[in-house]
Amino acid sequence: MIVDGKDQILGRIASVVAKKLLEGEQVVIVNAEEVVITGNRQYFFDLYEKRAQFKDNANPLRGSFFPKRSDRIVRRSVRGMLPWKKDKGRQAYRRLKVYVGIPDELAGKEFVRFNDADVSKLRTKKFIRVKDISSFLGGTI
Repeated sequence: MIVDGKDQILGRIASVVAKKLLEGEQVVIVNAEEVVITGNRQYFFDLYEKRAQFKDNANPLRGSFFPKRSDRIVRRSVRGMLPWKKDKGRQAYRRLKVYVGIPDELAGKEFVRFNDADVSKLRTKKFIRVKDISSFLGGTI
């Protein structure tokens, strides 16, 4: 299954993709930089900056483990929906691929869009794109 992330809500597509991965399906997400997170813009800037700058108190040289690139932010969100401490969750996570834009080998394929996850269904206009968070954190789009 190839999912188009353009104007799709992150949490909603992450939950559907996680279910498909646990069923054994191979899932590819394209246009990860265009995925939308609903809510207050400043709140998410503060939240993601805090996660990205987190250091371990016991070993301050141990780096941040939260991603800064937009495709990896989406991938990490799907990981949060999987049972990561079990082997089936880790196996499912390996079947997920996330791309920024559309790669050449997937250019002519048909993409799946989830109607429930579309940004046009929102009542509010408070949302932020993953590429904005990524560029705020200093990552590449």
